[in-house]
Amino acid sequence: MTREVMATALLLAAAVGCGLVGGIFFAFSAFVMAALDRLPPAQAVAAMQAINVTVLNPLFFAAFFGTVGLSLLAAIVRPSPTVLAAAFAYLAGCVLVTIAGNVPLNDRLARLGSGDPAAAWRLYRGRWTAWNHLRTAASLAAAAGFALALTH
Repeated sequence: MTREVMATALLLAAAVGCGLVGGIFFAFSAFVMAALDRLPPAQAVAAMQAINVTVLNPLFFAAFFGTVGLSLLAAIVRPSPTVLAAAFAYLAGCVLVTIAGNVPLNDRLARLGSGDPAAAWRLYRGRWTAWNHLRTAASLAAAAGFALALTH
């Protein structure tokens, strides 16, 4: 496999990975959180707690962390400004935001005891969704950047 074919394959795989992850996050921003809001707060909390446990599976990890590897490899093989910006968008705007923003909120929600579920849900939903909008945009911007790099 030539270096150019390998670079093209990496860019394509990184674009698809970023798009897949961005699509997962988009679903939450577009309708999952709104659907949970239609439930009584205690049920919304329980549903999100179940989602947060269920998402920790090999398929999601392969998409989420595999795209980290693809992004880094693409940046090494073709370090153009577009590819570097796309890799940065995914790593900072998706992975770092998930680790620093969404995961701590998920952990707090998991530890929710007998407190007020309505107040906890309102606080969680607003903050979590704001972070999720950011990582959705970053993932999709990264996908667009990797796709754009395929044309150069």
